[in-house]
Amino acid sequence: MTKLVLSTGNVMSSGPSIIRKSGSGNRSNLELVNSLRDNFSEAKRDYAAQQKNGVSDLSANGNGNGVESGVSTPPTSLDIWTERDGEHLYIPKINWRAAGLRDEAAQYEITVKLFLLPQTPVAQRERHIHHALSLVSKELGVQTIDLLVVAYPGISFEGTCEWEADKKNAQQGNLEEELATWAIFENLHNQGVAKKLGVSEFGSEKLSAFIKLASIPPVVDQINLHDCCNVPPPLKQLAETNGIELNVHRDCTDILPPGTLRELLGSGLQGANVLADSDNDGVGLQGNILPQWVARYMAFVRDRGVIENKGYFAGAELVQDHCA
Repeated sequence: MTKLVLSTGNVMSSGPSIIRKSGSGNRSNLELVNSLRDNFSEAKRDYAAQQKNGVSDLSANGNGNGVESGVSTPPTSLDIWTERDGEHLYIPKINWRAAGLRDEAAQYEITVKLFLLPQTPVAQRERHIHHALSLVSKELGVQTIDLLVVAYPGISFEGTCEWEADKKNAQQGNLEEELATWAIFENLHNQGVAKKLGVSEFGSEKLSAFIKLASIPPVVDQINLHDCCNVPPPLKQLAETNGIELNVHRDCTDILPPGTLRELLGSGLQGANVLADSDNDGVGLQGNILPQWVARYMAFVRDRGVIENKGYFAGAELVQDHCA
């Protein structure tokens, strides 16, 4: 088995964003896929040029050279722009020497949202959580996260109205599994890795049951509302009573489906030509691809409230099809 680690680099590398923390933006699934595609294209071009010119290293990570989203990537050998480290294959390879923030860590507020994907067994989540956070820590050069939010699979807060969304939400997910996973985040909080913890897409019934059983209750609940003024009263009252901040977000509940990832890494018009398929005569990695987690990180400059560094890591597993 091969474990894939995909990365976008800093999607703000052209300069700190003027968008404030509460500002709107692209839905996370579109931003993730487009940013990965752009970073693959840039890495292919830059690492191929580096090899041709005999340059020993690239000057920076990430998406900063104006590659247009959706442009077909050049035919570049996989071993030039990716890197294998044991069982992990980094797509693209990462220049860790160029990682880190511009100023001291204390100047930033670091937030991480970890999307746990439905294809991953609950027993594997702890390993994936620690791996994801270690990558973020290395990329930003920080040891502490100010806010760590978990998005569980199979949970959404969407409907034709907020009351309907709250009612549907109560029947979603698995409380026992969610609490077992939450204990991992509680340990990270106790170890000083994460100062605050949050959840995503928890309606009033789910949140009420969750905070009654959790040792460390969340301080943030992110919900997807069409109108931020229409928070269901039971949820609003519960949050106020328990000191939980309600944040409206635009994140997709299914941020990286298997089909999307295969298209991204395949040999189609916008693919990276990493996976073998009929269109490239079977050249590339063979097997079924299973997305496991996505981590989005953001570094806000505290005194200005702007985003200096934002990006994604994604983990997947390539499983050989022995029946092929």
